[in-house]
Amino acid sequence: MQRLNQDIKQHTFQRVYCLFGEEEYLKRNYKNRLIEAIAGDDTMNVNRFSEKEAEIPAIIEAAETMPFFAEYRLVVVENSGLFKREADRLVEYLDSVPETTVMIFVESQMDKRSRLYKKVNSVGCAVEMTKQTEKELQTWILRILKQEGKQISGRAMELFLEMAGDGMENIRMELEKLISYVGDRDGILPEDVQAICTPQISGQIFDMIGAVAARRQQEALRLYYDLLTMKEPPMRILFLIARQFNQLLQVKEAAAKTRDKAAIAKACGLNPYVAGKMLSQASNFSREILLSYLQLCVQTEEDVKTGRLTDRLAVELLIVQFSQRK
Repeated sequence: MQRLNQDIKQHTFQRVYCLFGEEEYLKRNYKNRLIEAIAGDDTMNVNRFSEKEAEIPAIIEAAETMPFFAEYRLVVVENSGLFKREADRLVEYLDSVPETTVMIFVESQMDKRSRLYKKVNSVGCAVEMTKQTEKELQTWILRILKQEGKQISGRAMELFLEMAGDGMENIRMELEKLISYVGDRDGILPEDVQAICTPQISGQIFDMIGAVAARRQQEALRLYYDLLTMKEPPMRILFLIARQFNQLLQVKEAAAKTRDKAAIAKACGLNPYVAGKMLSQASNFSREILLSYLQLCVQTEEDVKTGRLTDRLAVELLIVQFSQRK
């Protein structure tokens, strides 16, 4: 991303950019910054293509069009899928993009083995926008809060990240709510976070697993029904349940080697506060039970895929099985 920042600052642009990866906030942010730096308010010299509209002949035709009373013609192509299918004509064209044209590809899916990706990477700039580390997120949050004249305690920061998750878009929205909630107060406390921030689905999955561990079947099912009411697909819930049990297994195995919570958190790639909660929850399960639960998740997915059970009923029966086991 350093290259992008430098190009924007110096107003010297590559002929082609590709922004890809799972962090949607960063992709959108850099796309908009590039568009602003290259075209400003000029819409006449900007061509946009997305998904089914992104046909190679039309993209090349737009790129070949001279800008009208402007320095650049800007071609923005989003979620084209071109980096996952044959695009030989576009690959060959990228060597001859006019100096008056800048192309920006923004993709959700990327095959780094594709000829198109390798070509963009050689003649232009391809940047992967990955999920940010906890340290990077904290630095970003503190910068936003400083601009607003706010401070946050260490415990409140841990709780905030636990509730807001690691998606920058959601973090930004939750921060806006939090800043508005504290009003004229400079400091943000844990109780402020608890009062105003909306827990992500992962937090509810954590509570569901806790209810399973305590054999509170009705509570576990209620949390499941709440997630369904929130329009969460049953198979995504199943995925998150399996991921939670897998993380508990990792934490348990790491704890068998060391009692240092910081080392356990690092080994499992978790926020130290989250790792502490996971460690506490993992103590309610044996390694064998966690492995058997993961196998049940795999079997449930198989039952749905083969049509033996509907997705909603399959996950419901899985939760019942969990909370009945000893």
